[in-house]
Order: sequence, then C-alpha cells, then structure tokens
Amino acid sequence: MTTIKPTILAVDDESSILESFKVLLEQDYNLLTADSGEGALDIIRKKDVDLVLLDILMPGMDGMEILRKIKEINESIDVIMITAVKTVKTAIEAMKLGAYDYISKPFDADEMLNTISKVIEKRSLLKEVTYYRSEAGKDVVFENIVSISKEMEKVFEVVKEMVKNDATVLICGESGTGKELIARAIHYNSLRKEKPFVTVDCASMPENLMESELFGYEKGAFTDALSQKLGKFELANSGTIFLDEIGNLKMDTQSKLLRVLQERELQRLGGLKAIKIDVRIISATNIDLVKAIREGRFREDLYYRLNVVPINIPPLRERKEDVSLLAEHFVDKYNKVFNKKIKGLSQKALEYLMNYKWPGNVRELKNVIERLVVLAKSETIAPVNLPTEILLSGKTIENSAADNSKVFKNVRNQFEIQYLLTILDKVRWNQTKAAKLLGIHRNTLIWKMRTLNIKSLRKKE
Repeated sequence: MTTIKPTILAVDDESSILESFKVLLEQDYNLLTADSGEGALDIIRKKDVDLVLLDILMPGMDGMEILRKIKEINESIDVIMITAVKTVKTAIEAMKLGAYDYISKPFDADEMLNTISKVIEKRSLLKEVTYYRSEAGKDVVFENIVSISKEMEKVFEVVKEMVKNDATVLICGESGTGKELIARAIHYNSLRKEKPFVTVDCASMPENLMESELFGYEKGAFTDALSQKLGKFELANSGTIFLDEIGNLKMDTQSKLLRVLQERELQRLGGLKAIKIDVRIISATNIDLVKAIREGRFREDLYYRLNVVPINIPPLRERKEDVSLLAEHFVDKYNKVFNKKIKGLSQKALEYLMNYKWPGNVRELKNVIERLVVLAKSETIAPVNLPTEILLSGKTIENSAADNSKVFKNVRNQFEIQYLLTILDKVRWNQTKAAKLLGIHRNTLIWKMRTLNIKSLRKKE
C-alpha cells in the first residue's frame, strides 16, 4: 500500500542547498523546488503545498516579502525560515508574519527532519479540527469532537471555561486520547488565538537539548552555538506554549522551568539579560504525576504550578458508547478522503469493536477504520475484515459456525500475509529466493501472492 506524501517546497537561490534538500527529503516527501520568490509563489498558486522551506536572504524579493505573499495566497501553509544570519528582530518578525520556525545555516539534518516531522503532524491534527468544525458549523472546536459520553461532556464543560481566561491547564490522559487536540481547542478559541501556539514534545527531545530548546541560547554559549537561537518560550510570546508529556522532564530542567513560571522571565543559555515573557502554559501527561512525586521523579512545587486547572480525558474503553459513533464518523470521513462508498460496519463487526480494549484509544480506532475503508471490497465491513487483534479479543461474542470459520480463515490469512511479506522484504522481492527460503515451488508462491493480493502491499523503495 502507498500513501500520499506531504508536499514540501524548498526555496533557495543556491543550487547546492536545493540539492541537499533533495537528498534529505525526496524519499519521504513530495519535494518541489524554486530558486526565486516569483517561482515559489507561482508553484503555491498552482500546487497544494503543505510546507515551505524558505531562505530569508534572496535576490530580488527577500524571504520576508515572500512569506507575506505566501500567507496572502494561503494562510494555512506552514513556513520554516532558513538563513545564515539569525537575529532576534528578524526571527520575531517572521513568527509574527506566521512562520512556524526559524533555522540557521548550516542546518543540522536531524534538527531539520525533526522540525519538519512536527509540522506535518501538526497539520494532520489541524485538519481534524477543521473537519470537526465544518461538520457542525459551530464556533467552539471542542464541541465538534465526536462524543456522546457523559465523561467527555464533563471535559467539554471545563474547556468551555478555559477559553474565557488564561489559567494554566494540565491535561491528563493515555496516549491517543486527544490531549493535544484539547490544548489546541483551548488556544484557538481563546483571546490568544491570533498569537503563536508552540508545541514542545518533552518525551522525544534529548535531555541535553531540552534547556536550549525551551529557553534558547546566545552565540558562543557552547561549542556548537554558532549563532543565537530563540527558545520556544520566546517564540510563543503573547500566545500559548504546550508542554506535551511534561512528566518526562529531568529534575534539573524541571527546576529551571519552575523558575521561569514563577518569575515570568527567562535567560537564554550564555545570556545575562532577563527576558520578560507573556505565555499561557498548557501541559499534558500520560503518567501519574502524583506517583512520580512520591518516587522523587517530579517536583511537587512544579506540579502545583502546572495543575491549576486539571482536565482528565478518559480512555476510550471507559466510554464504549463513543466507539460506534466514532467508527461511523471515521467511515464517513475516509469515504470522502479515498472516494469510497462504504455504508458502514455490520452489527457483528461493531460488537467486536465495542468488545476491544483500544489500548491506542481514539488514534488507534481512527487508524483501524482508515485501513478498513481503504481495503474494503464491499459496501459493508464485516467481522472477517477486522484486524487479527480485534478478532481475538472478541471472546464473549457468540458467532455461528460459519462466522467462526470466516474469522479463523481471516486470522490465518493475515498471519500468512505478514509471514510472506517478511520473507519477500528480506530477499528484496526476489520470488525465486523467497520460494527457496519457504521450501515451496516458485509457482506455488506466485499463486499464494495472487490469492492474498500480496503485490498491492509492497512498499515503494
């Protein structure tokens, strides 16, 4: 199976830089290039672009002017500014004009890929928000999140109050429950909605980079500090900073964060000047912070600073009444995305979904329905179409002998598909070598591949 790659436009007047982007990005993204502002704007008018990597020092029309015109054409396009000369003034100006981030040349490949990945994930989430809003046509995004459970009603009531003020919020919930979606709903319906919403993933950021990521640094602060870097708090000034998975911060960083929250000012690494900040704090965690405090892994004083208004998002297994509603919602959504006409799931299939524990919560359910819609060959999704782990969880469901036979066949086929894919990938899809490893005739392998539709599942290299 292949998926549509996000489209990135790289704009730079240096051909060597554009070649570097090709090497770095072409495998995972649909990469377009332009060596001038006029060329870039022409592409944006004609193509559906997700992200622009924009050099600020360009001949003729400079990066700032290009950024303004990009936002005039399509405000939703994300832009990462790239330049050899980085100053506070230009960085702040770029962020005010709507740039997502600001990276200095020569850029680090891992830093660039990490930043791009965050932009693409953010765009995916915002598309969900836009979809919910268009469905119900309501002003407040969180009211359009699909739910009929009393547990989520309580969440919505708290969020409604949070859009009216600047209170610090701590969102608790398992992975996949939609913590960042709630944080964005609060920000984009608050008085700060026109200002930046900056996300910091405390789980994925290496500890040695966390302090500079949050608070920035001055040129010469350490060996690789070749230029000044603004931290996430400065970039979020007047807006909201979302500290995702806050429980993963080390104690030393927790102390420095506490100081910033108390004083509402910070110092860049290597800097002496105290910089005042006006930032709303929304944090999230999927761990028990009270337990972490008892175990000496989280500061109690920081917890009380963050936990001014707690919002607890229940896991999907505790609001089973939402499962069928969400499933229908995602079927409708992916019918539109993939131009399909699936009517829905059979009653038996829905029973399996209701019986499953959903360890990945709403995110897992969404991914399952997307896969089912893409692969569906009939108008109704039946139990036989469901993933193995969901079928095996349906121990309490009484099935007819025919149904049990179909379920067993589906489980067996899925195991066989995965096994054959593993062997074929190992030998780079050389059928002769694969047949030899499997101990079967090549014609038997070809028949198996055709029967199980194996070729359609081959990943593009």
